[in-house]
Amino acid sequence: MQNWTDSIKSFCDLYNIPVEHLSNVLLEPKVVPMIRGKAFEFTVLKALGQILPASEFSVEKEPINAQTSLHDVDVAVIHNPSGLQFSIECKLAAKSSYRFNQKTGTSRIRIKCMRSRTLGSKKVEQLAPKMGVSKALLSIHNDQYIPTDFDFVVTSLGNAFYVTDEKDGTFIWQPKPEEIDFLKIINTDDNNLKDATFNKLYIASSRNLSVASNNANRCTRRKCPVPDSCGFIPNYPEIHFTQNALAPNPPWYELKAAADLLRSMAAMMK
Repeated sequence: MQNWTDSIKSFCDLYNIPVEHLSNVLLEPKVVPMIRGKAFEFTVLKALGQILPASEFSVEKEPINAQTSLHDVDVAVIHNPSGLQFSIECKLAAKSSYRFNQKTGTSRIRIKCMRSRTLGSKKVEQLAPKMGVSKALLSIHNDQYIPTDFDFVVTSLGNAFYVTDEKDGTFIWQPKPEEIDFLKIINTDDNNLKDATFNKLYIASSRNLSVASNNANRCTRRKCPVPDSCGFIPNYPEIHFTQNALAPNPPWYELKAAADLLRSMAAMMK
């Protein structure tokens, strides 16, 4: 097996990239978000592999068919006793999205959870029957997911505290003083808040993030005819922390709860 330096050189040779300029290519503002998003999938793969009991769960990065066969799987988890497969969607927080509500004492962060490409009219016509929704409704929500696209979303809050450097357009970690106070509450390791925040992951069921009549989620699309029950996942579902709380409010949980969440879903699917 090649070491990582040989792999990078082989990659550059394969795609005619001057290796001496690779770092400049990677630092391009348009490139960084894509790389960080893809790299986060491997962060989640590693974290789940460490958290989930190996005797009960298998964690894979190999591509498998999603439940609707319409969406690629970021990370797959197999519940070995039942043979059931669960798909994990890996999504980072939206840049600079931390907000604190003085009245409620609640901190909230938006999670960027949308398709990388919107569905065109031909794709809408093709996919609507498979997704079990009308063409008109899918056209309105053509960049949004439905719960059956994946089973769980895993996120990191770190991106919410990045800003764009006005000097050169690069992304830099720059939390404000009040944001640092929040981060010190939720992180036990405050010696390196940047790494601690990024590596502290949270998980939620896709069904609990979607707009449904049995939860408080509401659709923000102006043209949506059923904004309290359309069934789509908002582009920016929020994760909330009550004041001085160490963990978020449901439906989000720290990733250490993943085994129990997966077991519960496996039991419901039997």
